[in-house]
Amino acid sequence: MGDKKPDISVYTAATQNGWKPLIFLEEAGIEYKLVYIDFDKREQKSEWFLKINPNGRIPAIVDHSNGDYIVMESNAILMYLADKYKKFLPEDPKLKWDATQWLFFQTGGVGPMMGQAMYFQRIAALNGHNDEFAIRRYVDESRRLLEVLNKHLENRTWMVGDDYSIVDMAMFTYPKCHFWAKTSIDGLPHLKAWMDRIDARPLTKKAMLLPEPRPAFWGEGDVAAIEASNSARFAADVKKD
Repeated sequence: MGDKKPDISVYTAATQNGWKPLIFLEEAGIEYKLVYIDFDKREQKSEWFLKINPNGRIPAIVDHSNGDYIVMESNAILMYLADKYKKFLPEDPKLKWDATQWLFFQTGGVGPMMGQAMYFQRIAALNGHNDEFAIRRYVDESRRLLEVLNKHLENRTWMVGDDYSIVDMAMFTYPKCHFWAKTSIDGLPHLKAWMDRIDARPLTKKAMLLPEPRPAFWGEGDVAAIEASNSARFAADVKKD
């Protein structure tokens, strides 16, 4: 503490992917520097940020204790932090591979499918591009993937092994925002119970309110105002017919 510069700088915003490194660092008790990336100013596309992440997406971290080493992509960041701090990742080799498989499941499935469900309903549709086929496709696939999670979590407390891990951190943020994806979790009791367990963790809850609270994502607060501002923020990215 004191005047020592934190090892980790986190460049992020209040999104499902953006929360992931914050959840890890809060839960691990690691001091960090939080750099808010303002989408209204399109800072994620600015020249200085593209030097950190050439893909122009959040989150990204810089590890100042490792020669200012940069890590982009939210689940890669979780894996890096878990390896660096030896926390929230099983030591057993088989459980490590279980964790890797489920992280890839999130990266290639839950994240992009629910993300597109959110995009087509909360951004594209409000900007004049109402693609009913795309909406149905992504909502249905999101629901299917949540059903896979529900089945996996039957008789399990956490995603992998006996302890809360980076897999839970990675997986939680999208189902938490199922309201924003307009994807029902009715009839998924094991998924709901797992979400409730994570919701009950004070440090995870704290991280989910950073860098700024966005409770509209899970159906609280002024949903209409956040939906309007969010759709306007990304209006230029919507390709109209």
